[in-house]
Amino acid sequence: MKKSIVFLAALLLSGSSVFAQADFSKLSGQAFDAYMAKNYRGSGELYDQAFKVAKAPSAGDFYNAACAWSLAGNATKAFQYLDKATVAGWENIAHLKQDTDLTSLHTDKRWQPMLTKLEATRAKVEAAYNKPLKQQLDSIYASDQGGRMKLDATMKQYGQKSPEVTALWKQIEETDARNLHKITTLLDQHGWPKKSEVGTTGTTTVFLVIQHSNLPTMEKYFPMAKQAMERGDLAKPSFALLQDRLLMWQGKPQIYGSQLQGDPITNKMAFYKIEDEAHVDERRAAIGMEPLASYAKRFGLDYKVPVK
Repeated sequence: MKKSIVFLAALLLSGSSVFAQADFSKLSGQAFDAYMAKNYRGSGELYDQAFKVAKAPSAGDFYNAACAWSLAGNATKAFQYLDKATVAGWENIAHLKQDTDLTSLHTDKRWQPMLTKLEATRAKVEAAYNKPLKQQLDSIYASDQGGRMKLDATMKQYGQKSPEVTALWKQIEETDARNLHKITTLLDQHGWPKKSEVGTTGTTTVFLVIQHSNLPTMEKYFPMAKQAMERGDLAKPSFALLQDRLLMWQGKPQIYGSQLQGDPITNKMAFYKIEDEAHVDERRAAIGMEPLASYAKRFGLDYKVPVK
């Protein structure tokens, strides 16, 4: 599955579009919850319902539905959604090939033709890319996510405060420092790259590195990120995460509820304070984010939005 590190400067949808987007966000959030509970058929069926009300599902939404149906044992529906993901612009072919959710499809006679079609579609799109810049950003993305992808397993094996986890965090911080120098140099000389130059993964890489930086860096490049979001070169949910973290570090309430912090009393994660918390799900839905209760489950939290 596409696991985003995977989301109020954006222009809000108006009228019935808001309600449709809210319904889609709710259903897709429930689909993700079902997936996490290993109810894969239920997850696939919820994605089916979500797409009936969606205005413009993303390639990632279709991809996640394919994963659910693959795990549910329905290869036909999985391939149908992979085809939709291809048409919608899915570009992370390496992830698709390695995703264990799709392993059951590898021996299906439809697997190789699907890969061939996806690779041909991507090659046609990428012909217009700035290839040296895209390759640089792809390399930065791999290094940014490499250590972080090992964290969960390392914590489970050795413990959260173990020397192994401490060493891994040191490695991640050293990599972040190198990547930040490369990205800030790029931003200062080139500006925020466009999707037409480097694709979605490329623009997301810039966001991730800035998101993993520090307050002065985030304050400096936040206006540039806002401009990228407004012209469609940065996903609105990603911009929301950047905005929330910046507000948190400035000591202000966050807007979308994306940021959590450790509670020194309970030693558990808890949401950092949220502005107008009773309406947080409306703001999240307007930019395509799942309900906060669904997001909270990823951190083992049982959360309910306060009564309005």
